Amino acid sequence: MYTLINGKEIASLIRQEIAKEVAQIQKEGRNIPHLAAILVGNDPSSQTYVANKVRDCAEVGFRSTLITYDSTVTEDVLLQKIDELNSNADIDGFIVQIPLPRHISENKIIESINPSKDVDGFHPVNIGKMVLGLPGYLPATPYGIIELIKRYKIEVSGKKCVVIGRSNIVGRPISILLSQKGMDATVTVAHSRTTNITDILKESDIIIAALGSPSFIKAEMVKEGAVVIDVGTTRVEDPGKKSGWRLAGDVDFVNVAPRCSYITPVPGGVGPMTRVSLLRNTLIAAKRSRI
Repeated sequence: MYTLINGKEIASLIRQEIAKEVAQIQKEGRNIPHLAAILVGNDPSSQTYVANKVRDCAEVGFRSTLITYDSTVTEDVLLQKIDELNSNADIDGFIVQIPLPRHISENKIIESINPSKDVDGFHPVNIGKMVLGLPGYLPATPYGIIELIKRYKIEVSGKKCVVIGRSNIVGRPISILLSQKGMDATVTVAHSRTTNITDILKESDIIIAALGSPSFIKAEMVKEGAVVIDVGTTRVEDPGKKSGWRLAGDVDFVNVAPRCSYITPVPGGVGPMTRVSLLRNTLIAAKRSRI
């Protein structure tokens, strides 16, 4: 019988912990944390995600500011706004919601953010600190995955772990974090050019699926007792839903789950942890800025 890793429940507990800290900050007469978000265009997923972030801020007692632009906004205008936020002492941290329109360089935008306010943890300085094990902001999704593993007391030391996907947002960072001292997993990164992926998966104690391909991981690919973390969130058509779609993970949950010791659902697994990790980073940023 598998244990369901309930990210929604853990995220709720963490929000309560953060809210207590914010209440104490307010009681002491200090400025409460302030998170800003820039949203460009009208991508439905991005709009929903940013709206959830604003609600999360309200729940824990943060201040929040949402800045929106039409998809035709120029890169220069966006860079100017980022420069303003970098200089605004009232803003502890901010994010620029990705993806951005094609005419805007995501790398250029990310690199223009002050690393001390980069609560998404995407800036090269923060990625470098993560690699070296130095204090910094961890990317939100990998941060959330590590927190789930710790809170469920899942043993990773010496275990064979495969990360499917090599994005700078999830795959690469989580592979580094799992292999660092204190976690000590033996990590393999698989991707679109990996030729023997089924064989690798069958030997793995822990599988992190982050490739964005619905139900890619089948039961025959997973060994008995494996831990499976599903990061995938792809919208697929579902006439039975009012919206006409549902979120699908990278794992064929119904058939894979019975073979697992632990597994995350989609939705309700990694997603809520990504959002709460952003709050954690913002709280850290606020504490540092007040020193």
